[in-house]
Order: sequence, then C-alpha cells, then structure tokens
Amino acid sequence: MKLGEDRAIERFISGIPSLSVCCGTKTHNKMKTKKLYIAVGLGLAQLTLLNANVCAQDKSVAILDEVVVTASRTPKKISEIGKVVRVISAETLSRSQGRTLHEVLNNVAGITIGGNGANPADVKAVYMRGASAANTLILIDGIPVNDASQISGEYNISAISVDLIERIEILKGGNSTLYGSDAVAGVINIITKKGSGKLSANVLATAGSYDTYKQVLGLQGEIKNTSIAFNASNTDSENFSSAKPASTMSNFDKDGFHQKSLNLNLGQKISNRFNLRANFQANNNVADLDNGAFDDALDYTYSKSSFLAGIGGRLILDKGIINVNLSQNNINNQYNNQGSITNNYGNIAHLEANLNYKFSSFLDLASGVSFRKLSTEQNNPYSSKLIAKNRMASAFTSLFFRTNTGFQAELGGRVNEHSEYGNNFTYTLNPSYLFADRYKVFVNLSSAYRVPSLYQLFSDYGNLTLEPETTTSFEAGFDLNFSQNLNLSLSYFNRDIENVIDFGQIASNRFGYINQNRQKDNGFELELGYKPISILSLNAFYAYVDGNIETPTKTEFNLFRRPKNSYGLNAALDLSKKISMNLIYKRTGDRLDRYFDGASFKTVEANLDAFNMLDAYIQYKPKANLTLFTDVKNLLNEDYVEFSGYQSKGLNFNAGFSLGIR
Repeated sequence: MKLGEDRAIERFISGIPSLSVCCGTKTHNKMKTKKLYIAVGLGLAQLTLLNANVCAQDKSVAILDEVVVTASRTPKKISEIGKVVRVISAETLSRSQGRTLHEVLNNVAGITIGGNGANPADVKAVYMRGASAANTLILIDGIPVNDASQISGEYNISAISVDLIERIEILKGGNSTLYGSDAVAGVINIITKKGSGKLSANVLATAGSYDTYKQVLGLQGEIKNTSIAFNASNTDSENFSSAKPASTMSNFDKDGFHQKSLNLNLGQKISNRFNLRANFQANNNVADLDNGAFDDALDYTYSKSSFLAGIGGRLILDKGIINVNLSQNNINNQYNNQGSITNNYGNIAHLEANLNYKFSSFLDLASGVSFRKLSTEQNNPYSSKLIAKNRMASAFTSLFFRTNTGFQAELGGRVNEHSEYGNNFTYTLNPSYLFADRYKVFVNLSSAYRVPSLYQLFSDYGNLTLEPETTTSFEAGFDLNFSQNLNLSLSYFNRDIENVIDFGQIASNRFGYINQNRQKDNGFELELGYKPISILSLNAFYAYVDGNIETPTKTEFNLFRRPKNSYGLNAALDLSKKISMNLIYKRTGDRLDRYFDGASFKTVEANLDAFNMLDAYIQYKPKANLTLFTDVKNLLNEDYVEFSGYQSKGLNFNAGFSLGIR
C-alpha cells in the first residue's frame, strides 16, 4: 500500500507506465522496464540537447578560494588551511533534488557508504579512507551527533533528510584536536539551511521505483531581525526486500520504509554584535526488517525516533568571536520481532564554548571548552537491562600562523577528561606553503582518539578497564590550481591505531570488549577538476586504501566491505539557462566480506566482485521558481552485492518537481 501518495505527482508521471515496477528481478518485464527507463532518460536528454541555447557561464572549478569553517572552526579560505577539505555546495545539492544524503556522499573521493544501494531502512555505514564507521565524526551545524543507544555510538546518516541541508563540508584526517572523540578518519559537517532574504516557501514532490514517494514543504526568510528556516518531509518506499533469497529459495516478502522529518532553525539579531539562534530537529523512521543474510522475516519491524534541539549565542568582539552552544540529542531505537521487543534509549547533553581571536595579520587562535554527558537505557529480552551513564570534559587550543612568504601552520592540542578511564591528550602539527597564491603543499602530523561507548563499558559484555583507541596520522599532499579551469589534488595518508577495541576473552569463561589490537592503514586520493568549456565541468577521482590489523597471534587484511580501489567521474553540463544534466559514475573495486550464517551458526567469508554505477540526473527550469527533474540510477542495471546476503537496487527511476512560492 502506498502511503502519502501525491496526486500532483501522479499527473506529472501519467505518461510513464510501470513507474513503480521493481527493477531487480531478471524477467521479461524487467527488460521492458529497462528499455523504458533508458528511453525516458536518454530521450529527455536528447530533447534538451535539441532545444538548448548554450550560454556562457563563468563557473570556476578552482577550490583554493573557497571559504570553509570546519577545518579551523572559523571562516578561512582553503588556501589558508593545510588540510584536505572538500565541499558539497548548495549548487551541487540543487542538482541532487530527490536524492538521499548517503547517495550524495557516496560520490566523494575516499568515501564509501555501506548499503548505499540497498533498502533505505538499512543502516548506512560511512567508511572514510577505509576506517570503520565509528571513526568518522558527524556534525550538524558544527555540533557532534552520536547515538548513545548503539554498540559503537556511531550516528546513522539516514536520519538526516537532504532537503534541509545548505552545504556539506568534509574534513579528512585526524582532527580530534578541534573536535574530540571519533574524529579519527575525518569529520563530516552537515550545515543546515538558515533563513535569509524575503520570506518564501517551497514545495517538492517525487515519485519513483519500488513505490517510492516523497513530499517536502519548506519555509525560509527574514522578518525584521528574526530569521526562520522550516522544513518538513515525508518519504515512503515499498516493494524491496533487504535480504536476498538464496538460490534454493523463492522471493522474500517486500520490506517497507517510512520517514517523517522536521527541522526548524531560528535566529534573532539582538544587536550588531550579538545574535541568538535555536534549532529543533525531529525524525522518525519506521521499517520492516529481515533476520539477516539470506534470511527473511515476517512481522519484524524497526522504529527509530531522534530528537535534536539546541540554543546558542554569538558575540562579535573587536578582534574575535565567541560562540556558545547547548544541545540535547535523544534517540530511541525499538525493535519488534513477532512480539519480542527491544527498546534502546540514548541521550547526550552537550555544552560548548569557543573563542576565535585574531592577534595580528600573522597569528590567530581557536580555543574552546566542551562538556558532554551521555546516558543510555537498553531493554533487551536476551540480556540484562542496561542503565549507564558517563561524562567527558575537554579543552583545546590551536594557533594559526602565516607569513608574507606563503608559509603557514597550525599548532594545537586538546586535553580530554573521561569519567571512566581518566585523561588523554591529542595534538596537531600542520605546516603548509602557498606558492603564487595558486599552488599549496602541506604536511599534517596529528593524533586522534575514540572513546569506548556506554555499551562497550557497561553491558553484559562490557569492560570498565577499556582505554580509548588512540591514533597517530601522517598526511602529505598538494592542491594545484593551474588556472580557473584546471586543478589537481593529491593527498597521501598513513594511519596507525593502537588499543583497538575488539571482542575477545576478558578472563576465564568470560568474553567481552578488550583493547588488544593495532590497526595500520594507508592510501592516497587523486582528484582532477577540469572545465574544458564554459558549460561543462568534469571532476574525476581515484582513491586507494589498504589496511591490516595486528592481533596477538596474526596480521591480516580486515577492511571488510571497503574497496582497496575506487574511482569516479562527475560530468555537469549546463545546456542552457534552463536545462542542466549530470552524469555520475563510480566504480567500486573488489571487497572482502564476512557474515553470520544462521543455518550453520558459522561465520562465512566471501569475496565481493567490483561493480560500476552510472546515474543520470536531468533538470529543467521552465520558470525561475519551478524545477522539473528526473534521476535514473544504475543505468547499467548492474547486478551487484554490497553486503553478502543482501540485495541492492537494479535500474531504478525517480522524478519530481520543486516549486518556489513568494
């Protein structure tokens, strides 16, 4: 049954039969549907080419002049920062309407989203530079978000609707000096929309394969000294089974996914120097689940409710800025397996104050203090009830130096105090050099850490003697802007993690979480941006990563589900002022996987083949306030596997419109 179906969308797609046909089975209908999708996608592209009036647009692909805040906690040009920073701009997101956050992130060099092409209900694991998902820190408007109810504490990005996002800044490498725990492989800062200009509204609606429908309502703007940005969305998807039937089994039942999301940002200008802001985000995901790899389930459901609220202030000084933020992050995960119910609650309260101060044209400072209190209550019919809490307090300072000769550097450190294990310290030493305002070379030596989660400390398998995972990272590379139309970037990294938290034998007849392993990873990313003509932008990348874990008995490759090799190309073409299109290609290399076989009660190792993904996105703006778009994903209809025993989507289609109202 389709929930929340929009009749306007039905009229919009009335000329496209079989739009909601599942494209994953190899049948005669599938071939007909495949031909239809290709005809629709390429036919629309042909029409746009025939009607396009080419217009020159001065769109620089240069990256060094872009201003970011995540890399130094204050606005700086990328040329002033000796780190690897990548930006998914508002323009890029405007060409991704109807897509999901994980689909957008999956095309960034060095990032693989586990389960990207699977059921939207499945957890999306963010693998950055080959690291485990718990080693990438997710920020929302600069505030860390975690899930205190989960085993590792990682945050599931499927809870964030892409429609509320203004831009995304991705900071790679160890950055615990600026951001504390979990910023080991990198930081993803999701910057939400803020109200500006005249008050306006927008409506978005989409429909697509697997009975997928989405509706979005937005409102943003300013009323005197008050800014407002409001966003509400509803997504429904059916007719896709997460688990993959084995060769001897028939098709499994179809699993549904339903998401409701609400976001509100408010700003109040008290004076020319002082502003208040408040934010509220609520999300509810409801989904059908399966029992595991190759294992179907009936009447197994999942519900996740998340609530994030905060209030903050910003005071402008003569030579600096003070920011204060207080936030509360509550998450409830409920699993209902034929009446057997698990309820996991997690709560994080976070208070942070930061100072950015400019001493002179050669020296400025970023400094701050942070306090976090975490708690969880977990009711599981298969284990003891867990009620636990802990706290963390930390202080950091980073100094940023620059000279007239092009030399610049960051030197910083953070002291962290944890209520269970005590203290730890991190540092950053990050020199770089800028030649001719166009060529930057950099070196970054830093340490980072990840604290044990509440579950790893206090559960039936917990261990109160756990220490944090500690990391030493080395990076080196360059960003070269040869012209406004050509840039080349290369970054090499080497990451060494000690005290890796693993599951093993704590004592005689007792198993649980222990510090016993050492993880060593290394790799590089090569990126090229080229604008051969004014209407065409090409961005290509190649990423390589390798890693081994050292245990007391052996050393072995362990980057499961993460490819050693990946590469991709994004071609953005502006056919006219009204028509644009993107071709998005990514090849994900061979991978190694392990999964639990419920029939044999054994862990099985499997080799996963490489696969190619090609998507085509086309949008047409008949009026300034109206955009029509179509998105054909997996044009090659690759039959690929991301996780053993689970399905991925074949050729699938999405279409919709966005309407602005003033």
